[in-house]
Amino acid sequence: MKRAIYAGSFDPVTNGHLDVIERAARLCDEVIIAVAFNPEKRGLFTPDERVALLRSVTNHLTNVRVTSFHGLLVEFARQQQASAVIRGIRAVSDFEFEFQMALMNRRLSPTLETLFLMPKEEYSYVSSRLVKEVASLGGDVSHFVPPVVAGALREKFARSPE
Repeated sequence: MKRAIYAGSFDPVTNGHLDVIERAARLCDEVIIAVAFNPEKRGLFTPDERVALLRSVTNHLTNVRVTSFHGLLVEFARQQQASAVIRGIRAVSDFEFEFQMALMNRRLSPTLETLFLMPKEEYSYVSSRLVKEVASLGGDVSHFVPPVVAGALREKFARSPE
């Protein structure tokens, strides 16, 4: 497999995302991590911050490149000449949505394959949403995200002195 895209919001990138990225990097010649930009959603981190965090935590992977994109994933995949889309599946609840997306992507781009990768079991319950919630309440997220991301979360949620 030549080139694959792993797209998502990565707000923030978690150890589960990183595990999927590392698995994909072993399978593919090149993996493009694509931060999806959705103007309808307001993330905790800006798309540029997410790209920077992802670059920081994937710089040890020589066949991984990080960028952002707007619009349909299948169009971005065409532009990048990618042959596959990587999707992480944590639980059965993820599968139904991801299966529907894979079928829609196949309909829009019949030659684009979707590969489902599961992270290690220890990350099966970790989501960006839960990580943000724990961090916003002052909890320790160091087991769920890379150290640079834990630091960025602390900065985002730092309370001003009263």
